[in-house]
Amino acid sequence: MEPEIIQLIDEHGHPVDFELVASFDVDDNRYAVVVPVDGDGEEAYILRVEQDEDGNDIFVAIEDEDEFNDAVEAYNELMEEYEDYYDDEDFDDDDEE
Repeated sequence: MEPEIIQLIDEHGHPVDFELVASFDVDDNRYAVVVPVDGDGEEAYILRVEQDEDGNDIFVAIEDEDEFNDAVEAYNELMEEYEDYYDDEDFDDDDEE
């Protein structure tokens, strides 16, 4: 599966490619976790996803600390569920040979 790449504009007005790692909802808001394509994978950003007047997604920095903390908590719970799901599965690489 090909990673989904989105292009965002940094604070200096330069385009930067990001890989969309995950998206999830908290209450009535949608969020996206992105990492820079050219980064070392250590840096990730959680952005709120909104729509412009044409219905296109726009990615907005979360300025409210409570909203940001809620989004981080929801993402961490999502990752725990993901890990639990795959920990419960019996994946045996030897079966694929």
